[in-house]
Amino acid sequence: MRIDGKCHCGGISFEADIDPARVVICHCTDCQTISGAPYRVNVPVMASRIHLDGSPTPYRKVGDSGRAVVTNFCGVCGTSLFSHRADDPDHVFLRIGCVTQRADLPPMVQGFCRSAMPWALDIREVPEAPARPPATA
Repeated sequence: MRIDGKCHCGGISFEADIDPARVVICHCTDCQTISGAPYRVNVPVMASRIHLDGSPTPYRKVGDSGRAVVTNFCGVCGTSLFSHRADDPDHVFLRIGCVTQRADLPPMVQGFCRSAMPWALDIREVPEAPARPPATA
């Protein structure tokens, strides 16, 4: 499937060919911390199948596994775009949140569920917030 996307400010954009059957939710503590969310949704893709317009800023961290992971983000707005193991830059994990077609990419599997927030695995009963009325001048 051909997808496209960009960072929040639009300074970095991309196109990629992905397999939508490989979309995964990651509950690892690194994904929770770096995203500021209870989990992150990714899709693995070969680096050769991504075309970037712009230059992301790399951030390198040694994960719980002992392997170094490089997260690439926009240096202006901070949007996390993708990551890869430092020893394997050819296999990239693209962040679904910045993909235009994200509504068409439901996760197929979850990983690191032992680290998941206990409430994050089923939020169906959490009520929706009421719609906010438009502001008046």
